[in-house]
Amino acid sequence: MRTCPWKCVVLLLAAFFTLSALIYGRYDLDFIYSDGRVIQQRLLTVTDSSLPLYKESGEATTAPPEDEQQVMPCSLRQTVQQDPLLQQRFNFSVPVLQWAGHSSVGEWQRLQLYPPPYGWKGLPWDVVNSTLALLSDPQSSSRLLEHVGPRPCVRCAVVGNGGILRGSGQGGAIDAHHYVFRVNGAVTKGFEEDVGTKTSFYGFTTNTMKNSLISYRAAGFLRVPQGQGIHYIFIPSDMRDYRMLAAAIRGAPVTSGEDRGDLPSTYFGQNPSVHQFKLLHPDFITYVKDRFLKSPLLRMMYGHLYMPSTGALMLMTALHTCDQVSAYGFITDNYKDFSDHYFDMVKKPLVFYANHDMQMESRLWEQLHTRKVLWLFKRPSEE
Repeated sequence: MRTCPWKCVVLLLAAFFTLSALIYGRYDLDFIYSDGRVIQQRLLTVTDSSLPLYKESGEATTAPPEDEQQVMPCSLRQTVQQDPLLQQRFNFSVPVLQWAGHSSVGEWQRLQLYPPPYGWKGLPWDVVNSTLALLSDPQSSSRLLEHVGPRPCVRCAVVGNGGILRGSGQGGAIDAHHYVFRVNGAVTKGFEEDVGTKTSFYGFTTNTMKNSLISYRAAGFLRVPQGQGIHYIFIPSDMRDYRMLAAAIRGAPVTSGEDRGDLPSTYFGQNPSVHQFKLLHPDFITYVKDRFLKSPLLRMMYGHLYMPSTGALMLMTALHTCDQVSAYGFITDNYKDFSDHYFDMVKKPLVFYANHDMQMESRLWEQLHTRKVLWLFKRPSEE
């Protein structure tokens, strides 16, 4: 019998890995930053990202009882490393934040191919460049959590605005976390027992922030959270976010565009520190979309409007920066039994729009809860 030479073996191995890559929809493109760091551009596209993470042999793992919080491991990254299915989704080397170190000709040429929030297409280079130049300190601008000395097991709560929190009594549990993320219409006054009072990070787009101040004013949302201990995470959905961020850091009015004349101090208080402002990286938003939330809505008529929700992006940000993450006020499978928001005076149904896939997000949170990557607050349906 003729023996296959070593060249034959090499070719067979190459064919095997190529076929595996095609099956799992994986492609890796290295991009080298000007300072020598290497990341993988558009790291992984799963051909069907709606496939449940917890499905293995065609069977779904049974979730723990809804009224018992799981005993979470101290490091969610260790949980991911021990689970082959989670390893296919998570990549902790993707930059979460933009800062001045990303302002280069190479980055501009690469990211101008993709429209916001996934890139810089259609945005003037001078605006992007001047905004990123203001985020010049890598210790504060490229990193979300700032620790001095040995890092503890950092516990983060991400608080959505879902009606499931009304009457929940979870305020104390939320405030007990090291950091608390809130989004959009983050009303706390009058709801402290259910949602707590602590805010470490407030996530938004300029559009969602301003719409929330208008839509939820009657519910008590008169201003976004303010204070020296609060950090603001801008989601770069379009040019407005770069302009508002630059004006906020400079302490000057917005000079052009839809928000021209706006005083950032109205939203973020007087004389906030530059260290309080953060800006999500387009690569991170792309990564969240492609690996976790690649919705069928992308193929629909208004697919160009689709992006993960503000809550989803903040929850994924926490998962990539904290050791333990708890999610409160997010959509669960019995969402119809609760009002849209915890601050609604009368019960309102949750409305689904074409720019987000809330049901897909719901499935993702349930799957990550089942695999103990996060803990999702759930409760029985209201009577």
